[in-house]
Amino acid sequence: MIRRTAVDAVSHALARVDEVDRPEVWISLRDRGDLGAEAERIDARVAAGESLPLAGLTVAVKDNIDVAGVATTAASASFAYDPDSDATAVARLRAAGAIVVGKTNLDQFATGLVGSRSPFGAVRNAWDPSRISGGSSSGSAVAVALGLVDLALGTDTAGSGRVPAALNGIYGVKPTKGIVPTTGVVPACRTQDVVTVFARDLALARRAVELMSGPDGLDPLARTDAAHAALPAGSTIAVPLPEQLDGLAAGWGEAFAAAVARAERAGFTVVERDIAPLLEAARLLYDGAFVAERYSAVGAHIEANRALIGRDLDATVAGIILAGAEPTAHELFDDLAHLAELRLRGAAELDGCVALLTPTTTWHPTLAEVAADPVGANSRMGRYTNFANLLDFAALAIPAGFVDGLPFGVMLSGPAFSDNVLGQIAQRMAEASRRIFVVGAHLAGQPLNRELVAAGASFVAAARTAPEYGLFALATTPPKPGLAHTGGGGASIAGEVWELPATGFAAFVDAVPAPLAIGSVLLADGTRVAGFLATPGALAGALDISELGGWRAHLALG
Repeated sequence: MIRRTAVDAVSHALARVDEVDRPEVWISLRDRGDLGAEAERIDARVAAGESLPLAGLTVAVKDNIDVAGVATTAASASFAYDPDSDATAVARLRAAGAIVVGKTNLDQFATGLVGSRSPFGAVRNAWDPSRISGGSSSGSAVAVALGLVDLALGTDTAGSGRVPAALNGIYGVKPTKGIVPTTGVVPACRTQDVVTVFARDLALARRAVELMSGPDGLDPLARTDAAHAALPAGSTIAVPLPEQLDGLAAGWGEAFAAAVARAERAGFTVVERDIAPLLEAARLLYDGAFVAERYSAVGAHIEANRALIGRDLDATVAGIILAGAEPTAHELFDDLAHLAELRLRGAAELDGCVALLTPTTTWHPTLAEVAADPVGANSRMGRYTNFANLLDFAALAIPAGFVDGLPFGVMLSGPAFSDNVLGQIAQRMAEASRRIFVVGAHLAGQPLNRELVAAGASFVAAARTAPEYGLFALATTPPKPGLAHTGGGGASIAGEVWELPATGFAAFVDAVPAPLAIGSVLLADGTRVAGFLATPGALAGALDISELGGWRAHLALG
């Protein structure tokens, strides 16, 4: 993550907001003058020697979490109120120097996994606007994925901090329940709600959780983190039985198998385990008496405003919440007893495993598909996420490549307080493979692409650099371009990201011939990957083709 001044960070965020033109991401943006003044104060504090670990970073906040001076709506104008103070999670991030840019859209009252249940508009996917963003923390995930902010806060009851992360190709950290206080959060299911973090960088997401963690003396459900010991050597990871992976979207089974292979390359033993108790627990969240807690949270508001259903109150959300008035007390106690049994059976199945690895969700529908079957489409989204909070699991959604041009994600789940262990597993899996950005002869279909394939590489996605580079046609055989960092005033250059096993990456890099070298390339989404760069001497006399925006455009000119 590049460290900027707070003023530069705010300027960049606002420029990106204007550039991408995705108004449905936001319910409210803070006044630009106020943002600028806050950024100047942050920079002054840093200049005076104050330690602010998140200075120079921007954050978006889901609009069921209080930010002082900005109305909290939970995506319902009739419910809106003006909070006097920040939620504890927000206050702790701001105390660390982060600047809140605005409040993001969500499935109303945090009820849904699709991101389209909002009178403020359906939030479109960052990669394909015809598809859902995932929810309920839809705006927060898309704001991060589009590079509008560095990190964002969401909430997660059934998977709302993980499903949209997977569908938009970013990290989603769902801590153990209670580690981050929910003071100042509009409840969905009070005993199951968790404040979550989205980021393009795992270390940043985990750091944000650490800064927000710890009892605040106000949330009676807050807990002190009893972090598990470091990841033991020779650890075993569980995966579902093959039949428990049925129904995945086309190509997702193969993508999950690739993620499992990555875990094995990282040194983990992978074993199949029967997760039927977990999947059965997942169904209790909506099909059992636990839905009564959603009625307890906002049912009175919907009852008092039935005339607004279909307008300010989303009809699907209202139906789910009003149905929460139906379960009886004995049904709730029956479900609690059943859940305790499932928890015991699930723990026995996962005994000896440090974590469970699953796909994050099962499919990525279009907005039209969800509109045609809003309840059925949504129910497919939470197969692997709904059980986590009921069973007191920590969970971490991890980007795992692309299928047919859309992000695919996997998820690590583990017992309460396994947050650090999950993070270490994810880091080791990431280190078991490396990504490289190519702009010329190694592009798919070009003469040297075979070298990438021979090294075990797989295509991840088309991408572009940040607008800080130049592209030059070099006098080489075969013809190659040279990418060079120019700083301000550069161009955004098209290329591709490929992923290689760590061993294959090392061999590939060792064989790179002069006048090229491997360096760090900043992509348009704010991430850095290894990439081909031309050595300074190679550019003497080379033709500047930057204005064409990419090597294929140059080749098309003949």
